Amino acid sequence: MMKLLVIGPSWVGDMVMSHSLYITLKQQHPNAEIHVMAPAWCCTLLERMPEVDKAIVMPLGHGDFNLTARFRLGRQLASEGYDWAIVQPNSMKSALIPLFAGIKKRTGWKGESRYGLLNDLRSNKSDFPLMVERYVALAHPKADMQNQHHIPALPWPVLEVDSVNQQHALDELALDTDSPIVSLCPGAEFGPSKRWPEQHYAEVAKDQIEQGKQVWIFGSAKDIPVAEAIKHHLPHSLQEKCHILAGKTSLHQAIDLMALSSVVISNDSGLMHIAAALQRPLVGIYGSTSPKYTPPLAEKVAIVHTDIECRPCFKRECPLGHLKCLKELPAEKVLVAIRQLIGPDHITASHR
Repeated sequence: MMKLLVIGPSWVGDMVMSHSLYITLKQQHPNAEIHVMAPAWCCTLLERMPEVDKAIVMPLGHGDFNLTARFRLGRQLASEGYDWAIVQPNSMKSALIPLFAGIKKRTGWKGESRYGLLNDLRSNKSDFPLMVERYVALAHPKADMQNQHHIPALPWPVLEVDSVNQQHALDELALDTDSPIVSLCPGAEFGPSKRWPEQHYAEVAKDQIEQGKQVWIFGSAKDIPVAEAIKHHLPHSLQEKCHILAGKTSLHQAIDLMALSSVVISNDSGLMHIAAALQRPLVGIYGSTSPKYTPPLAEKVAIVHTDIECRPCFKRECPLGHLKCLKELPAEKVLVAIRQLIGPDHITASHR
């Protein structure tokens, strides 16, 4: 039986997209045992991916080189007897642990000074414009991926939903599903250049609540101020239908609750990719970034953005200081996208 170690990415959205790699590996090697090493916050996602047999918590923080600790960790993993390692990040330090673990085949993309660390080194990354394609290409033999420009039969990420945990979360947070749920994800860990203004989100929330729906706002504790600002912008009479979940849920709970959404409106963020992997109708809002690199992978997706000449710049903060790519994206454009995805009077079967 083949045994694989994958060094996974550190960002939530990237980890969701990496599910396509694990699906492909299981398709090619049905009896393989797949272990994935990732930061603790990403291991929650791995538990929702049945192809992953074991999640290993990466004890070192993002950017922490610590050669001694990596050597010790590698030697601990040597006892697992891995046949193959796949390194998804591009950094040199991410390739050290498989080397120290004595894994004979070590696959990854050409990155920063990784000659010798990886012995199945790929250099044609530019042939694969999508990040998810770059992940999946590592599962295929190097010779098969030469001069390719797409991945045949690219599988999409799909996260499992825990219905028992879902009901517990509803009870704990005193939520109900009596009216359709419109989920908002107004945060973005990357930086301000991905955050659509809260006033625009509030316009969308107002419109949807007036149609008889309820609004759930997801995010981390960092997103509580923007969530509260959205609720504050609503007329007082509508605020009881707006529920702030930011900072109140674990990632497990957020996944299971978001699965109940009739539609999700999200910045380009990890939660956007979670919504896509839950196959929820999704409106993805892009500012400084581009869906040509990391699009949400789902059937019912609408992408909205402005077409000003300075985007996409891929900067964390607007280099020109005006943030027009987001400020000049009106709420009506998102509302039109919602209507196109689910119709103006959409009521899901569970709400009929």
